[in-house]
Amino acid sequence: MSKKNGKHHRGQKRDQRMTDGDDLHGTAHAKRPSTARWASTIDANAESIPAALGAHREVPIPAAAGITVVEPGTRIDLGAVDADADGGLDKDWAKEALGRERERIIALQERLYAERARSLLLVFQAIDTGGKDGTIRAVLKGVNPQGCTVASFKVPSSDERDHDFLWRYHARTPGRGMIGVFNRSHYEDVLVVRVKGLVPDAVWQSRYGRINDFEQLLTESGTTILKFFLHISKAEQKKRLEARIADPEKHWKFDPADLVERKSWDAYQQAFADALSRCSTPRAPWLVVPANHKWFRNYVIAKTVADTLEAMDPRFPEAAKGIADLTVPD
Repeated sequence: MSKKNGKHHRGQKRDQRMTDGDDLHGTAHAKRPSTARWASTIDANAESIPAALGAHREVPIPAAAGITVVEPGTRIDLGAVDADADGGLDKDWAKEALGRERERIIALQERLYAERARSLLLVFQAIDTGGKDGTIRAVLKGVNPQGCTVASFKVPSSDERDHDFLWRYHARTPGRGMIGVFNRSHYEDVLVVRVKGLVPDAVWQSRYGRINDFEQLLTESGTTILKFFLHISKAEQKKRLEARIADPEKHWKFDPADLVERKSWDAYQQAFADALSRCSTPRAPWLVVPANHKWFRNYVIAKTVADTLEAMDPRFPEAAKGIADLTVPD
């Protein structure tokens, strides 16, 4: 996990050539007070906010059987969650059922995209080899790419380091009608920075509350958040790392730094437990997914995504009056 995140260095100074008095919209427009310019957009903004938004802010998170929901205000013990659990399901059945859940996601995503009233954000966190990439491929296969965005957060750029820690994440949140995916997320800033000592303790300790506020802002703005922690055992990570070493076609996925990071397994488990416990809220609870078995992981996550979209109940916009009576001329 941490190999993709480096130390934060001071970036170059920002371009200071533009001042508060600069106006990119022309001299005539600049003569109007800024408050007047904002006021002139009120009607347009009101029309762009669908009436359905306020009615669908509270969306229940229907986690599939086998997923552990971190109850808000409680402490999760990851050691007590069996990463090898499979819910007693048959592997072949689960693989077939995954296809059905995909079809549900595809159909509901089309409605979400057409409605353009709300959005869905899927957050994936895991230790190295936890399966984030594979999960995203398996669950969202077939989804219209026009209605889906995937953001993978690695080492912050100099521009990103010049801003607050949430800036780069907020910029990639999904717009109305979209499904957004975070492959790693804002939680990296209370995980890797903590374990590697990239910032003082007081800095990362203060971020839990800010993360909760950030997620509350998103949910109040019409974004439903599903946060999945892919939970694998230390033995399973060893197995997956060895498989990457043994297969030449997987060498590109292997980084020798993974072996160094593996030495910090316990520290990362503690950091994950703290993040999951302190940032599981009624609107955005953490979902711990046993992920040793990829087929089980994929099925329960796909079912949770499909059930959540169904709970959001997106609707196709009403057709213009009389459209059914129209004929197309020769």
